[in-house]
Amino acid sequence: MAAVACVVACMAFPAAARDGTGPVPENAVPLGYGGGWNCALGYRVDGARCAALEIPENAYATGRSYGPGWACRRGFQEADGESCVPIPVPDNAFLESAGFGWQCKRGFRRDRDTCTRIDLPSNAYLTDALAGPGWACDRGFAAAAGECVPIEVPQNGYLTNSDRGSGWACERGFFATDRGCEAIDVPENAFLDMDSRGTGWRCERGYAVSHESCVAIQLPANAHLDRTGNAWRCDRSFQLSDGACVLGR
Repeated sequence: MAAVACVVACMAFPAAARDGTGPVPENAVPLGYGGGWNCALGYRVDGARCAALEIPENAYATGRSYGPGWACRRGFQEADGESCVPIPVPDNAFLESAGFGWQCKRGFRRDRDTCTRIDLPSNAYLTDALAGPGWACDRGFAAAAGECVPIEVPQNGYLTNSDRGSGWACERGFFATDRGCEAIDVPENAFLDMDSRGTGWRCERGYAVSHESCVAIQLPANAHLDRTGNAWRCDRSFQLSDGACVLGR
């Protein structure tokens, strides 16, 4: 009996109209498929009719069935859910592309609700970095105490593009000291190798390091130079014993 009563009640009231079915009311648009209707833009379903939305100035209808049904135009923001007020844009700033906020013009940076001019020193240029001073020094200069001072490059050195360290490095064949760039002393039977540790040179194949020189490797019988060319090892089937390569057993 309860189920029958529910069916009768549902037929007695226009419940179907609340989801856009039934007779098409004023300010509604019929659907072209499966029947039914939708309220026109600026209206919302209210029982069996389409009620007009109260859209404030500088707003537009969204057509959404949730929320207030309207949104503020670009350059405006919602206030108390009832109106759209202009987004305050300070001097030397402009609205962002999306229109929800603002950003400072080039040469200025944000300081709370204002844009302050970036103090650009001599021999510097503006950057777009949000962190830091907003500028960087020209090539050949380094930042020091808010200024850009010349980098003193020693003889046989060259400028680097790194913000770290001295800002210069030594040419190939030289190494950095407190006095500048000093020449690497390459011994006989050696060649420059800037990747080597400490010395900056490497012995030719067939020679081994001995103090600060390269001496010829004396190969024992049944031995050969290893892959580096600066040491030796016993041939296959031979093993090292007292400096000699003897046949293994």
